[in-house]
Amino acid sequence: MRVVLTALVIASAAFPLAAQRFGATENLGPAIPTPQFLVERMLEAGHVKPGDMVYDLGSGDGRVVICAAQRFGARAVGVELMPDLVRKARQRIQSLGLADRVSIVEDSALRVDLSPADVVTMWFLTYSNLRLRPHLEKQLKMGARVVSNEFPIRGWKATEMIQVKVGKMEHSIFVYEIGKTN
Repeated sequence: MRVVLTALVIASAAFPLAAQRFGATENLGPAIPTPQFLVERMLEAGHVKPGDMVYDLGSGDGRVVICAAQRFGARAVGVELMPDLVRKARQRIQSLGLADRVSIVEDSALRVDLSPADVVTMWFLTYSNLRLRPHLEKQLKMGARVVSNEFPIRGWKATEMIQVKVGKMEHSIFVYEIGKTN
């Protein structure tokens, strides 16, 4: 837990960059990279399959969208507010030869068009998930899956909750399916 709190403090230092372009209300949380073992479990929990369109909200360095393409054969879009993270993720995607299946957009999770998504992944605090919920409900098609790392989406009923234990740390992954959330 101490590691997560330390990362929250460090990541919040980057917040002013995003706030300049999008405004403070657009930022749903600090930039904390999802550990790779959780990236894979989140995509597995979302039942990602070849040809699926995966959107990762708050995509940071692009690790979720890259894994979705490389390991699961999906197409993927990362949505990120911070220009420096967008640039780094785009460079990595290009260097891996994934630009035909993976892209990163510099935008707000609260504004981006999610209608093409089969699966949406995210790691935001509960309050941010609650703010994002109306956008997800409006934009996502019936049957689309939403995978939230660590924090639930209040008011929705998870179709699955997965506990991942690594050492002494336990992580929760909440899976929702549009049309089965209440």
